[in-house]
Amino acid sequence: QVQLVESGGGLVQAGGSLRLSCAASGPTASTYVMSWFRQVPGQERLFVATILWSGGSTYYASSVKGRFTIFRDNAKNTVDLQMNSLKPEDTAVYYCAAARGVSVIRTLPGQYDYWGQGTQVTVSS
Repeated sequence: QVQLVESGGGLVQAGGSLRLSCAASGPTASTYVMSWFRQVPGQERLFVATILWSGGSTYYASSVKGRFTIFRDNAKNTVDLQMNSLKPEDTAVYYCAAARGVSVIRTLPGQYDYWGQGTQVTVSS
């Protein structure tokens, strides 16, 4: 069983930066594929970024590539999302997710086994 706790959300002006953090607990948390998703009320949950546990490869949604960076510290079992050049359309609840199994890229919510409670990010124009 893995528990995920997000922190770091808040209100920021367009062009600003925020850093989200996800703390994972569990004996094998360092061997999970870790990702960030986001969701606007009434809309589907969308993939943002992922980092593999083997090799540390990363992959980003086209809408955030070049602006967001995902980091992982396996010793601390944390995954951070550094968000720069934020836009109003980045406003959403951001969720941390973990997937067991083979270290491959997964972009669909149904491919993940554990979720955090979410943290609100609001970008004002």
